[in-house]
Amino acid sequence: MGLGLTKIWDHVLTGIDAKILLVGLDSAGKTTILSQLNIGETVETNSINGFNVENLEYRNLNVTVFNVGENKIRVLWKHYYQNINGLIYVVDSNDKDRIEEACDQLKYLLDEEELKDCVVLVLANKQDLSGALSPNEITQNLGLQSLNRRWLVQGT
Repeated sequence: MGLGLTKIWDHVLTGIDAKILLVGLDSAGKTTILSQLNIGETVETNSINGFNVENLEYRNLNVTVFNVGENKIRVLWKHYYQNINGLIYVVDSNDKDRIEEACDQLKYLLDEEELKDCVVLVLANKQDLSGALSPNEITQNLGLQSLNRRWLVQGT
């Protein structure tokens, strides 16, 4: 997973200070991904209550990542939108029952005025699980082809 995330950082953000919003449905793998980026290893995590703020340095990139969790606080996501450069939206590729809900939440985010200029990275997480939707299937299910902004779907 680390090599794939390195390629993503190189592709999406280089040479800037950035504020990144990391969101997705609960249990999509947000906290695990953040720990991989922050300490370079995958650790056992529990669902977060509230949010985590992490400052990451990678090459010449300084990133402040807001990891905003759980369903109960989705209504609070909007408080983290100000001055966001990028949105990382994590999707559990193996959770086919909630792909429509994931799509609805992404559309909600992308309709927000404060996020209209940010780039979007969709991490199609849990690709290692049997039966997971492919990145192409995630792209189609989320309706990303119709977006008028920079976006990338990456399997992890």
